[in-house]
Amino acid sequence: MSYYDEIYEYAADNYGLITSNEAFTNGIPRVELAKLSKRGRLTRLGHGVYRVAHYIPTPFDKYAEAVALTGKNAYLFGESVLAMHGLALVNPTVIYVATIDRVRRNLPSYIKVVICKDRGTVASYEGIPSQSVYDAIMACRTSVMSGRLLDAVDEARKQGLITEKEARTARKGLSTQTRLLRSCFRTEQSKEAVHSG
Repeated sequence: MSYYDEIYEYAADNYGLITSNEAFTNGIPRVELAKLSKRGRLTRLGHGVYRVAHYIPTPFDKYAEAVALTGKNAYLFGESVLAMHGLALVNPTVIYVATIDRVRRNLPSYIKVVICKDRGTVASYEGIPSQSVYDAIMACRTSVMSGRLLDAVDEARKQGLITEKEARTARKGLSTQTRLLRSCFRTEQSKEAVHSG
């Protein structure tokens, strides 16, 4: 079996991607990736990340690519986890990727790196390392409207992405947050009424 065949076999189950570290772990010299890239059999996407040229795209490619480009210990984070699953009507213009490591490499502008010292629960959805859906919902409390997150909880539960216990905990936390925000809004309205009166 040629090096390309080995690479293709590995990449076929990984969104067409292979990193130089994965190649090395599988007994493929890193220099082979550069050679195959020059011949047009691989496309270099970024530092140490390649995609086989003949690959059928999927809706999850951009997420897998963003995690691979960010490096070891990287995983999908926050709104991007929700977007990947079609939850909370989010469609961020960037892909949020978290890591415990400092990232020194140049990344495309569509990748936003979040440094997280506490990884929390890292799951794997569609073979892509990701923050758990429950943690992602809770992490989005300051950036996504509570009503959308409550809908996301119901949909995530239907899809089996969170447990019933997680759904109850999330609903309780999000409902409390919604009540607090409404209370603050009413307080601001009453202040305005006093000043205008």
